[in-house]
Amino acid sequence: MWAVYALLSAVFAALTGILAKLGMANINSNLATAIRTTVVLVMAWAIVLASGKQTEIGSITTRGWVFLILSGLATGLSWLCYFHALQIGEASKVIPIDKFSVVLSIVLAFVVLGEKVTLTKVVGGALITLGTFILIL
Repeated sequence: MWAVYALLSAVFAALTGILAKLGMANINSNLATAIRTTVVLVMAWAIVLASGKQTEIGSITTRGWVFLILSGLATGLSWLCYFHALQIGEASKVIPIDKFSVVLSIVLAFVVLGEKVTLTKVVGGALITLGTFILIL
């Protein structure tokens, strides 16, 4: 089931870039990011409330809070940079560079999370890197 959600994530991420580029005409990229973030915030809380999961807030550890807050900051910075790049650059070049985060995430999974390094993961990451550079040239 995880693969279905991962594929849906890729589809929605692809739509994100294209819809954002279309919607940002004559709008400051930071304002566009704030509007998008508000929509995400409302949608996420609606899902939490509809599923009754808000009761689990008290069980989040200090460590969990710290890493979730840091993740939120990283997400916000990523979105601000992405939207600005998308506003001033070509979507067909900005989006592949943004998706290079896949390779960076794989490397961080090895280094920070201690996930197993395999030939398949290294070759796949190298091919994504090569593809990214081909697309932006």
